[in-house]
Amino acid sequence: MRYELYYWPTIQGRGEYVRLALEDAGADYVDVARRGGVSRMMKMMDAEKGTPPFAPPFLKAGKLVIGQTANILLYLGPRHGLAPKAEAQRLWVHQLQLTIADFVVEIHDTHHPLGPTLYYEDQRPAAKARTSEFLGERVPKFLGYFERLIHASGGPYLNGRRVCYADLSLFQIVEGLRYSFPNNMKRLERKVPRLINLHDKVAMRPNIKAYLSSDRRIPFNEDGIFRRYPALDR
Repeated sequence: MRYELYYWPTIQGRGEYVRLALEDAGADYVDVARRGGVSRMMKMMDAEKGTPPFAPPFLKAGKLVIGQTANILLYLGPRHGLAPKAEAQRLWVHQLQLTIADFVVEIHDTHHPLGPTLYYEDQRPAAKARTSEFLGERVPKFLGYFERLIHASGGPYLNGRRVCYADLSLFQIVEGLRYSFPNNMKRLERKVPRLINLHDKVAMRPNIKAYLSSDRRIPFNEDGIFRRYPALDR
């Protein structure tokens, strides 16, 4: 089937985790809003019948409309060889993706600690304080957790030798943190060599490598989740 992905057309955001899975799988999909379909996306969210999503990203797969990044990946994973077959392991990968989702919220809150409706310029002091705690305490905790899991699995991936969609999402986490906090990541990466090796292996997967060099990959920018504000990277 041809999937329809609905997400904002100018940012990677949460939609990028779904794009990476679709691209790695070589799935047939269309990024609807990037083809002038923003009004269609909004209409689907405003629908009064069916299962309207609260916000993008959401995926249309046949008659199904599936919202929430982790939920979309829970659906796509088993269908495209990106999740284990056993139920217990599928739930484990889903659990890891939900943990990544928690991390993404904390990343976003470094530049918008007082709320998303205010501009970054309106909350700089709070952002600086939040980022200091984030880089000093939260990043080492999250990255260290995934580092231990890769070590315990025998690597190079979270589940050993078979890649799953959570591995693709961790690749995006490393890429985004490198963009947002290049100075601090030089220090932090030394403590998580297995995670960095996972990132490098994902980057070299043929379909991912082709995607990263294509115009389908939206560049990082200061409108997405990962933003580069030099004042926060000290």
